[in-house]
Amino acid sequence: MEAVGDIITKVKKIEIKTVKLVNEVFGGEYHSVFKGQGIEFSEVRPYQFGDDSRLIDWKVTARQNYPYIKVFQETRELNVLIVYDASYSTFFSGEDSKRAIGGEIAGILTFAALKNNDKTGLILFSNGVEKYIPLNKGKKHSLNIVRQILSYKAKDGRTNFSKTLEEINSFLKRKTIIFIISDFLFNENDRFEKGLKILSKKHDVIGIRVVDKFEATPKIVGVLPLKDMETGEIAYMGKSSFESFLKGMKKNSESVEKSFLLSKADYLEIFTGEDYFPVLLKFFRIREKRKIR
Repeated sequence: MEAVGDIITKVKKIEIKTVKLVNEVFGGEYHSVFKGQGIEFSEVRPYQFGDDSRLIDWKVTARQNYPYIKVFQETRELNVLIVYDASYSTFFSGEDSKRAIGGEIAGILTFAALKNNDKTGLILFSNGVEKYIPLNKGKKHSLNIVRQILSYKAKDGRTNFSKTLEEINSFLKRKTIIFIISDFLFNENDRFEKGLKILSKKHDVIGIRVVDKFEATPKIVGVLPLKDMETGEIAYMGKSSFESFLKGMKKNSESVEKSFLLSKADYLEIFTGEDYFPVLLKFFRIREKRKIR
């Protein structure tokens, strides 16, 4: 496990990098994409032609002897929950580790929420929910979320996404924007579609898959020993084994993307060793256009 000083240094670097991105580009995109939690009364004003007669405030109308209507506005404050995969497979590293890239992405989302005065929270999961940091505001709280992502050591290195979604559904009551950051490398028996559909009906769910470039397109030279980060098992793989491995990875990727599509939840993939920021920005701009329509 890394020393506390090393973690603090990494958190500060992420803060500097992500806050700069948020302030220069990302803050406005974030603000315009997500809807508030509801509407609340703002004021009354004189009736104008075309106004909805159902909004007439009859008490004020009687006092003023002229029709007045109630004006409502969207409540801007949002709840943003980062659901982060802390299983051992996220430590796999061909170039930049999936955990490091995921921490930066979570930092961008957390500091964008901070800039817009929204509440953020964190769930760390592996074989179920392991740690929950409740929704809150403030820079100290935001920095703690990033620190937990970078430093947390899962009690159980395996991944059980269906169990995690079931637990989140059981205690998350208010409408929330949920970013699920994971490599989505699950056992094929982990049937999470039902839980994802239930979660997506109540909340705005976005899946962000962090893919290691080596896992997606490994370069094979001879026979390589590979260790399963979650089970600890070591397998010796040559060209034919890797071809089978790649087919399995492709099948897994297509299955996860299909599950999000059927659940009417958003989904995007980010690769280690590449500039992830344009991918995030493009995604948010597409969402903004979709919202306007």
